[in-house]
Amino acid sequence: MVIRLTKGRLKVAIAENRAELGEVAAREVAAYIMALQKEKPEVNIIFASAPSQNEFLANLLHYDIDWGRINAFHMDEYIGIDPHAPQSFGQFLRDRIFSKRNFKSVNNINPQAADPEAECARYAAQLRQMPADMVFLGIGENGDLAFNDPHVAFFDDPLTVKTVDLDPTCIRQQVNDGCFSSIDQVPTRAYTITIPELLYVKKLFAIVPTIAKANAIKGTCDGPIVSSCPASILRTHRDCTLYVDRDSASLVSR
Repeated sequence: MVIRLTKGRLKVAIAENRAELGEVAAREVAAYIMALQKEKPEVNIIFASAPSQNEFLANLLHYDIDWGRINAFHMDEYIGIDPHAPQSFGQFLRDRIFSKRNFKSVNNINPQAADPEAECARYAAQLRQMPADMVFLGIGENGDLAFNDPHVAFFDDPLTVKTVDLDPTCIRQQVNDGCFSSIDQVPTRAYTITIPELLYVKKLFAIVPTIAKANAIKGTCDGPIVSSCPASILRTHRDCTLYVDRDSASLVSR
């Protein structure tokens, strides 16, 4: 049974386990997409890329969504990584969903662009041309949104897409998640869509299972709204639902 809470404006759905979380989130997201497709010829979606999204993405494929009317984006990427490496966020999404359905378009950040600042501008222009209707979010162990780690998480950031240096907790998480076998293999710089750009989108769905995220979810739901826990800003958003399991929600006040 799913427990429902509200934290500020943030709607919280607590599932019994990770599998149920994926099923519930996919069912509600699919219903929203299909309703929106009755109103709009095309729907634009920003996807998160992390193991936390696996069950949600797998379940989303079960629904009768018109994928040919969806333009897809991903919210972050390592600078310099081979775009076909398994750790590449673009490749992560190709493996799990982009290659399994025929999307209207899939718009990737180029991790090997010669000029990273120019790549930020190019991707920002694409986002302006196809403004997102919804975002699928993860939350990092340090409370980050995309690669907006606490030291670069500016709630008033003037940029749409930027380059950042990753903090040690974020780098360690990539190893903890099994994406890299050691810390020295993890890239230290990345592209990310900024927090104001994510918050500007009308509808947000955050999918965050596992005990490793318990402290981050506590800060998101019950702590002060501060950049030291970037995800705490979700409590101010007009329409965000946070899907957690019993483990990741274990420290949240009821």
